[in-house]
Amino acid sequence: MHGNALKREKCPDGSKDENVFDIRQGVAIAFFIKNKKSSNDECKVFHSEIWGLRDKKYNWLNSHDIKTTKWKELKPHSPFYFFIPREEKYEKLYDKFWKVTNIFPVNSVGIVTSRDKFLIDFDKNKLRNRINMFRNPTISDENVKAILKLKDKQKWRVSDVRKKLITDNNWEKYFQKILYRPFDTRHIYYYPGLIERSRLEVMKNMLDKNLAFLTMRQVSLDEDYTHFFVSEHIVDNRAFLSSKGIMQIFPLYLYKNSKRIPNISPTLQKELKAKFDKNVKVEEILNYIYAISYSTIYRHKFSEFLKIDFPRIPFTTDYDLFKKIARLGKRLVDLHLMKSDELAVPVAKFQGDGNNVVIKPVYDEEKGRVYINKTQYFEGIERDVWEYQIGGYQVLPKWLKDRKGRKLSLEEIKHYCKVVTALKRTIEIQEKIDKLYPKVERELIPYKEDKKGLEEFTKKE
Repeated sequence: MHGNALKREKCPDGSKDENVFDIRQGVAIAFFIKNKKSSNDECKVFHSEIWGLRDKKYNWLNSHDIKTTKWKELKPHSPFYFFIPREEKYEKLYDKFWKVTNIFPVNSVGIVTSRDKFLIDFDKNKLRNRINMFRNPTISDENVKAILKLKDKQKWRVSDVRKKLITDNNWEKYFQKILYRPFDTRHIYYYPGLIERSRLEVMKNMLDKNLAFLTMRQVSLDEDYTHFFVSEHIVDNRAFLSSKGIMQIFPLYLYKNSKRIPNISPTLQKELKAKFDKNVKVEEILNYIYAISYSTIYRHKFSEFLKIDFPRIPFTTDYDLFKKIARLGKRLVDLHLMKSDELAVPVAKFQGDGNNVVIKPVYDEEKGRVYINKTQYFEGIERDVWEYQIGGYQVLPKWLKDRKGRKLSLEEIKHYCKVVTALKRTIEIQEKIDKLYPKVERELIPYKEDKKGLEEFTKKE
């Protein structure tokens, strides 16, 4: 019966869809029929649906029953057994691709502090002041809790953590950087005793020089899958701010006993070497994966599958094609890490007199401007760049909204102009990747399941 306000459901033609009840959750009617005479262990599943306004649904329900309803038979199958119609035309092809959890055996969801306002900040000095206050033995526990807005929990007490941190002579080493949102790196005090879910077993690898591929396992079925990014730092579990699911981090390297070990499936590396007759650098593998993930053809073609499980990546047997795609991926990686030479001359400029305070971002498409207040604006921003989405939101509006009421520094203004440039270049590179992508599927390196090898690798590392 649809009508799910939580998903902002609309009819297929874009018109309004209403719930049959005064609730936000969508509604369904299910009939379960048991046939004693049937000797077939497999059940049959049928589906029907109706969209539109509430009165239309009421009238339809009043004039139909189980026999007069037009049903469509479904064939639910492992592993998800969906009870709704799905586009499965490319499923067999998609299953030949390499699942990212098999490519990067060691991985984890992002961290959860449960105390973001205390432990994360734009300004490292402000964060340091809060930590100094927390460590100050002359301030009582009650005052610390009141000033820093902290509360004791059943298994977490402010007094216990303070005692440990006050006596920790290495307390300053816990100041780190965190990718809080795409293109939005902030400062964090990454002290495990203060963080609810530190994911230290994986995140410790991001405290040294490293690079990580970011994606998600699941998103809402009505969302476009744009959930790919990279990071050099630890990451927040809500970095993509998707309506469903949390961000997953796949480090490129693991650190053990001062040694850096590639976190890439040995089976995949052997397959690539056998097909290319060359050793492929793990950085090239990540660059290739990143480029594929930014192909709009790939995203649209396999949209149904990307939304329900970890992405799968097709690997070509053509070495020259692999190299071309990996080079485009390297450009994307550098742009998204804000390290690219292509950002030297930004396409956007900041104009107007004022106090640089973000009041409310307003986009003027005709002039290509984004106003942060009545007199100041960024110009040179095209509509497709303004609307560009990574994860559950549009990058440029979100970055400004997160700084509402904040005075932008010169560095932040420069950064925003570079983000605009990075997104514009990303769109251009995506077009180049799409020209190459169809060739990838012509000759694939099929996925070879190696559960034992992956388990041994994970256990060992």
